[in-house]
Amino acid sequence: MKTSDFTFDLPEELIAQDPLEDRSSSRLLVLHKETGEIRHRVFRDIRRFLRPGDCLVINDTKVIPARLIGSKKDTGARIEFLLLKRRDKDVWETLVRPGRKCREGAEVVFGNGDLEARVTEVLPDGNRLVAFSYEGIFEEVLDRLGQMPLPPYITHELKDKDRYQTVYARYEGSAAAPTAGLHFTRELLEQIEAMGVRIARVTLHVGLGTFRPVKVEDVADHHMHSEFYMVSEEAARLINETKQAGGRIISVGTTSTRTLESVALPDGMVVPGSGNTEIFIYPGYTFKVIDGLITNFHLPESTLLMLVSALAGKDHILAAYREAVKMRYRFFSFGDAMFITDDLEEM
Repeated sequence: MKTSDFTFDLPEELIAQDPLEDRSSSRLLVLHKETGEIRHRVFRDIRRFLRPGDCLVINDTKVIPARLIGSKKDTGARIEFLLLKRRDKDVWETLVRPGRKCREGAEVVFGNGDLEARVTEVLPDGNRLVAFSYEGIFEEVLDRLGQMPLPPYITHELKDKDRYQTVYARYEGSAAAPTAGLHFTRELLEQIEAMGVRIARVTLHVGLGTFRPVKVEDVADHHMHSEFYMVSEEAARLINETKQAGGRIISVGTTSTRTLESVALPDGMVVPGSGNTEIFIYPGYTFKVIDGLITNFHLPESTLLMLVSALAGKDHILAAYREAVKMRYRFFSFGDAMFITDDLEEM
């Protein structure tokens, strides 16, 4: 299976640059994963495709203002940091640009010296381990000096930082938002719960590995970067009870999906726990836990496009993407949504 098998033509003007004012007013393409049949709806209509007894699984990670702009202590050169993963209390794995100016031992200053950093190690993949020094509480310093780490295809300035957070974000640690969840409002979630749909929270701190392009020709040769996940006993209980009762597990986003499939037993039950996952899901994979998936429209040749193709079939997915382009759907992080399901009957 080649990476080039997962490409499609996308006019640049369909890449959403700004979030909609009303989260739940984005469009929704509903795709039957077996037949490829399509319905066009508005996102709040997701209620009509859910059933009492289903379980909606959401990722409650919170994006940190992980983008820092500073200057090198000795030369004053502009340096950009993107915090990827906390390794220790004040040590972070970090993407640094330009990397050639930040070798081991380099020191960088942010703000008026409120935050300083020293590169302690250059990792094999080019990322840096960076030790920070500051006064006070790191999260407060970061909130003051950092910017939201928007994807490079978004060129507009984000006026409201909360629009790159889900309404249910709880645990800080992500370098990118679990964007499928951006379409939900608190009101919509309350309406879904009132229908008799359970909501289970899991956590996966989203790193850049999820979004990095696949650079190998053979898909199977690609290696995913690890991301931290956490599944509570309560979440595992809700999911397992739903499966035992014959309900469906509907995953909100590829991050929730990767979390569930990482903690799955062969019989489809899940176990609580935390750790790091490098799971890479592409066509040929047999899903153990999820029955349906709410997701955004993804980049060509990305691991995310491969994951949704594993669930609904590459041909169905690429046909749905062509239809979305034809119908002028908005793509990527601030774009519209897709629901991959086994049932198009509306309540």
